[in-house]
Amino acid sequence: MAVDGPSGTGKSTVSRAVAREAGLPHLDTGAFYRAATLAVLESGVDPSDPEKVTKVVDEAQLDQVDGRMFLNGRDVTDEIRGPEVTAAVSRVSAHPQVRRTLVEHQRRWVERHGGRAVVEGRDIGSVVFPNATIKVYLDARPEVRAERRARQTGQDPDEVLAEIRQRDAYDSTRAVSPLTVPEGAVVLDTSDLDFDEVVDAVLSLLPADC
Repeated sequence: MAVDGPSGTGKSTVSRAVAREAGLPHLDTGAFYRAATLAVLESGVDPSDPEKVTKVVDEAQLDQVDGRMFLNGRDVTDEIRGPEVTAAVSRVSAHPQVRRTLVEHQRRWVERHGGRAVVEGRDIGSVVFPNATIKVYLDARPEVRAERRARQTGQDPDEVLAEIRQRDAYDSTRAVSPLTVPEGAVVLDTSDLDFDEVVDAVLSLLPADC
């Protein structure tokens, strides 16, 4: 199952819950990009330098185990959610070779788990797994997404809304793997649904023998 959508739509929490209920592995592809960004920052390389950034990412050992993200054998699950990584991840992920490298990481991860998983991100159904059996695109009004994110982070909702609008504009217009509704995806607007309703709606898409 490929779960895509913009920031603040609940992709991570919904995907984890769906995977848990269905007994499937869960892969948060955004954590790979954040771990790669942390590697770049720790190396002292300018995140805007494509050649040096690509070299750092190519040499980094990245893996996700039981929902925890590892960089060179170190658990960085909490570190990658810090403000420095958040501020730089868009620049690092914009480099085409970085995206190609991480897509291969993600495909190998799913292969190691028998080819059955719930995978979430921003280009899963369109680029990483275009032939996914089930594709879901979660969406919500920007104001709702900002309110949700503000509750999680404690930030001012207006500031979060500005960040979300900026990230939406970047994700939808970037040259490589822009955010888009994948062909054949079920679009689910979560604006007026509670968490359990969203999870139930996604679970209903799974075949009975999953």
